[in-house]
Amino acid sequence: MSPIGRSNENVAVNVESLVSSLELELGNARLTMPPSYCIFKTPSILFRHRKKAFLPNCFSIGPMHHGKENLVATDKIKTKYLKGLLSRVATSHDPETMLSEEAKQQKILTDCINSIAIERKASDYYAGHDYAAELGDEFVKMLVRDGCFIVELFRKDAYEDIRDPDDPIFSMSCMLQFLHHDLILLENQIPWLVLETLFDITKLPSETKSLIELALLFFRTKFSYNSTSLEPAIFKDQGIKHILDLLRLWVVLPSKVVNCTDFKSWDPIRSLTKLKEAGVQVKVVTEKSILDIEFKDGVLKIPSLQIQETTETIFRNLIAYEQCLPNCPAIFISYAKVLDNLIDIPNDLDILCSDLEYILCKKNKEKISWDNWLSPEDATQCFNNLYNDTYVKEFYYSKLCCDLNHYCKRWWPRWRASYVHNYFSKPWAIAAQIYALIILFLTLWQTYGQKGVKGGRKR
Repeated sequence: MSPIGRSNENVAVNVESLVSSLELELGNARLTMPPSYCIFKTPSILFRHRKKAFLPNCFSIGPMHHGKENLVATDKIKTKYLKGLLSRVATSHDPETMLSEEAKQQKILTDCINSIAIERKASDYYAGHDYAAELGDEFVKMLVRDGCFIVELFRKDAYEDIRDPDDPIFSMSCMLQFLHHDLILLENQIPWLVLETLFDITKLPSETKSLIELALLFFRTKFSYNSTSLEPAIFKDQGIKHILDLLRLWVVLPSKVVNCTDFKSWDPIRSLTKLKEAGVQVKVVTEKSILDIEFKDGVLKIPSLQIQETTETIFRNLIAYEQCLPNCPAIFISYAKVLDNLIDIPNDLDILCSDLEYILCKKNKEKISWDNWLSPEDATQCFNNLYNDTYVKEFYYSKLCCDLNHYCKRWWPRWRASYVHNYFSKPWAIAAQIYALIILFLTLWQTYGQKGVKGGRKR
């Protein structure tokens, strides 16, 4: 035996077996990701920063959280919505048919299940799993129930007359809050193709709104009260993948940022407080997209944004989505980098929430500012470190950052920033400056007053 208790004899290796095993692995190796993949497990490197921003509170949608103990209770609500949808559609369809109410509902349900004969295609949307093979019929059942639930939820949100008086979602305010969180999670998605198919099957002749319109109405205040219009035309030929993808397209498509061609490296910028010290004027404005931050002639224009409980959730899930989706432009990650730089302390947020820009809107004057539903500390923390552990190949705000830094490095803004920071940052310093100005004024007044008196005597 050797001093460390190990045998010196050579270990026998079955070379042929190892070669065969590695050849099998090499044959199954696939370095390309199918273009259909668009629903992903959140990367652990992002998940660890804010776990609750990626996990559902009450509702599991799709297979990734299906059957979890803390989410099973709300399956009864989904079933109730499915039953209500079948009953309402059956009552409205074919009033002269001889089929019973129960037979009509069964026919509609059969149509829904048959339409999800696309389950093979739907399974291809999920990266890393073949849920059609793993779950079998349960996968189709889950898609029909969850899909019909979402479609009916959007309809009930838009059309109050079809809500039941005892509807738990619209009678309990917390339920809607849970859904606004759970439906935007990257891991809690089902293919848009499934939603659209079920929507078309259950659509009544009296309905005028498209599924896109209903979805955007449900999430209408997710980013801002001044969000882009709900016109579905901008989504034409976009190939919407799921709800989270729709929300991303909602802010990206009307934005000017998508036309960016100057992708230099990211250059950090000063916070709003320091920018104001340097003489930069900050204005909150209304734009078609929250992404359209602009700097021109010393004025930094930032589109209005509503900060609420789900703001961090949707930001983090959009960032995770952009990191996972192949060849996806990192527009939202770039936006998060800029906001994290601009909003460093609560005072920076106060600038956006307090500095009001008046604009003429038709005949009324409207005050525009960021709308913060959280405490200044919590809201500030929401934007800090959003982009940690992300990789950005193309930074979409290079010109904005370059222009801001160039402006602040000129002698006048640099001197002004230094003077304001040193002499106007604290109350006692401001008082000292005022006192010094008063003394200077009195001294000058006394000096010129005495000269005037002497001049009069000489005459």
